[in-house]
Amino acid sequence: MDFLYAQWLGQPVWMWLGFHVLVLSLMAFDLGLLHRDKGRVIGVKESLTLTACYLVLGLAFGGWVWWYMGRTAGEEFVTGLVIEYSLSMDNVFVIAVILTALGVPRSAQHRVLVWGILAAVLLRGLMIGLGAALVEQAHWVLSLFAAFLIYAGLKMLFSKEESETDIENSASLRFLRKHLRITKEPDGQRFVTRKPHPKTGKLVLWLTPLALALTAVNIADVIFAVDSVPAIFAITTNPFIVYTSNIFAILGLRSLYFALAAMVDRFAYLKTALAFILIFIGAKIVIADTLGLVDLPPWVSLAVTLALLTVGVVYSLWRTRGVASEPKEATHRA
Repeated sequence: MDFLYAQWLGQPVWMWLGFHVLVLSLMAFDLGLLHRDKGRVIGVKESLTLTACYLVLGLAFGGWVWWYMGRTAGEEFVTGLVIEYSLSMDNVFVIAVILTALGVPRSAQHRVLVWGILAAVLLRGLMIGLGAALVEQAHWVLSLFAAFLIYAGLKMLFSKEESETDIENSASLRFLRKHLRITKEPDGQRFVTRKPHPKTGKLVLWLTPLALALTAVNIADVIFAVDSVPAIFAITTNPFIVYTSNIFAILGLRSLYFALAAMVDRFAYLKTALAFILIFIGAKIVIADTLGLVDLPPWVSLAVTLALLTVGVVYSLWRTRGVASEPKEATHRA
C-alpha cells in the first residue's frame, strides 16, 4: 500500500484516487438514481437544486483542502472554482446552441451532458498535466498564458456571437458527417445503433445524432478550456488544485445548464464581464510574474472575479427585464 503515499504531481496518489472515486460516485448517483427515467425533462427548479448541491460539495471540498493543505491552498481552490464557473458560463450557452442546432430533444440532453463530463475529466486532466509540466520546466510560460488571456479577453469583447448555423455547419461537424456513418434520426437515447448498410444491406454500426452532439460538446469544452486552464494557472500552479477546481465547476455547470439554457436571452451582457475577467487575470500575471511587481493574493482575484460576474449578471437581467425566456426545443436536422 506504500504506492498510495507516493508523490504524483505534487500530491500523494491517494488524494488523486480519492477525488476520482468521489467524482465517479457523484456521476453514478446522478445518472443512475436521480435520472433513471430517461424520458423525463429536467426543469429549472431541479436544475438549480442540483447545482446548489454541487456547489455545496465543491465548497466543502475546498474546506477540506483548506484544513489539509493550508489556508493559501484553500483560497486558491475557491478562487479557481469561481473563475472556472464564471468562464464556463459562456460555454453553457454555446452548448445550448449546439444541442438545439443538432436536434437533440430536451429529454436526451442530460445524457449528453453527463457523458460529456467523463470526456471533460480526461481532456482537462491532459491539458492541466501538460500545462503543469510546461510551467515547472519554464516559468516564463506564464507570461505566454498572460498574453493569450488578454488577447482572448479583447477578442471576446469585440467578436460577434456565433450563430446556430455556424455551429451546425462547422468544419469539424462537416468532417464527421463526411467520414462517419451517422443516422438522420435519433434512436432513443442511444449513441450507437445498428442499421443496414445502404449498399450491402448488412447490419452495421451507425452513430446517432446524439453521438454527434456529444462530440461537438467535447470540442467546445476543449476550446473553452484553452481560456480557463491558463486562467487558473494564473492563480496557482498546484496541479491538484487546478484540476479539482476545474472538475467541480464542470459538474456544477452541467447541472446548471437547464436553468441557464432557459434564460439564455437574459444574459446578453455576461460575455462582456467574462472578457474583463480574462483581461484582469492576464494583467495579474503581467504585474506579478513578468514585471515582478505586486503579487495579488488569491482573495483579491476572487473578489474582483465575483464583482465583475455580479455586475455582468445584474446588468444583463436589468437591461433585458420584461423579456420572456422560453427554452428552445430542438428540431431534428437531416
